[in-house]
Amino acid sequence: MATASPLFPFEPSAATPSEIAGDHSLLKIDHELDLLMERIENEIEEHGEASEEAMDLMELFGKAMNLKVDRIGRYLTAMEARAAYCRKEADRLARRAKRSESKLERTKEMVLYYLASHDLKEIESDAFTLRRQKNSQDSVIVTNADAVPSALRRFEVKVDGDLWMDILDALPKEMADRMMASVKSSEPSNSAIKALVANGGRVDGAEVKRLFHLRIA
Repeated sequence: MATASPLFPFEPSAATPSEIAGDHSLLKIDHELDLLMERIENEIEEHGEASEEAMDLMELFGKAMNLKVDRIGRYLTAMEARAAYCRKEADRLARRAKRSESKLERTKEMVLYYLASHDLKEIESDAFTLRRQKNSQDSVIVTNADAVPSALRRFEVKVDGDLWMDILDALPKEMADRMMASVKSSEPSNSAIKALVANGGRVDGAEVKRLFHLRIA
């Protein structure tokens, strides 16, 4: 009976488990173990026992597999920690940027107040000139947001698809077209898709199934 050719044809003494784990992927090592298992089964069937070489290789690649899984586990753990740190840093830097922007605006307002109260257009130092000048267009100053009429407000809402379609159907075509034109983005609703599929429906462009996640223990 023919024996499958191994992916790594070398003597056990030619490489260490660490070298194999470092040079080859998890899938390649696993495939080699499958081939070795097939070889051992063939040798037992033909000779009554497996060869010492096959058993040594099986031990070698078994250790390599163990090392590979260890390395992957350490790598995933390190990457999760790094990702968490980066998210935390991003939040911290965003808060810091917001505080800096707030301080910047307060300082600018203080200088503008100083210039206006002293009827000055600018003040100079050896390195800088701080100048008060009019903007190119008018600015809106909201003193009480709640008092602004609804017709003069902009609304950003999240609406479920069935309610959205009911609204469009109830509107005159011109108004419905204006509503559609105001949409900035839309995305599939996972909860709505799950509910429809659970009741026996089908959704073009989407499916519902139980997936897997990798747990590191």
